[in-house]
Amino acid sequence: MELGLTGKVAIITGGSEGIGKGIARRLCEEGAKVAICGRRETVLSGAAEEIEAHTGGEVLAIPADVTKPITVENFIGQTADHFGKIDILVNNAGRSAGGAFESTSDEAWYDDLDLKLMGAVRCARLVIPYMKNSGGGRIINITHPGGKQPGAGSCPTSVSRAAGIALTKALSKELLPHKILVNTVCLTSIKSAQGERAWKAAGSPGTLAEYWEARGAEHPLGRLGEPSEVGHLVAFLVSDCASFITGTAINIDGGLSAVV
Repeated sequence: MELGLTGKVAIITGGSEGIGKGIARRLCEEGAKVAICGRRETVLSGAAEEIEAHTGGEVLAIPADVTKPITVENFIGQTADHFGKIDILVNNAGRSAGGAFESTSDEAWYDDLDLKLMGAVRCARLVIPYMKNSGGGRIINITHPGGKQPGAGSCPTSVSRAAGIALTKALSKELLPHKILVNTVCLTSIKSAQGERAWKAAGSPGTLAEYWEARGAEHPLGRLGEPSEVGHLVAFLVSDCASFITGTAINIDGGLSAVV
């Protein structure tokens, strides 16, 4: 299937590893020019080199922290200056943060909302003018099924993810006249850099592959999802093939969630 992404310019936040890197790689495979950001410059530049070597595409790597507005402005400004336009934004930066409600501090709430909700807000606010200039665009917010079906001990993550889903719907309505389509991918049970760090921190026996296999054995499909599988979905949603899809929250969780 020809997705029509050749020459498109895509921004992916949190693109230095795991799911974000998987998305960036898939978009590059489809011919898009990609800009990725992350907080660790060495990891970020390594990801860019790896993606370019695999795809033959062009990847611009600029350190940025989505909780710091000045670095977001620099990232998006440099991307626009380098490529001349911005067609696609994938708000991927985030991490899981859940615990008992009564012991979760105000600071933890503020930090989580700043990273996941306000990070997406800052990026979207800055890229929308470029998309309007180009006559349209695509915004994908990476969220979690817990934003639809919060569980015990899921705060503040489930609340910030619910806000991201609401932001998606609100923006999809507001930006329709400008042909900017906005959707959210609600993911869980995907192999991630955060999961790998948890494995290392726990000092688990065996290899990382064995750790993923053990976790996947408890899943309805008997395995965890791959970052590339998230990349396939995002590539479709930002393509011409999905030009009638906006304001939608799509689960990619291998059937784990009880909500649609």
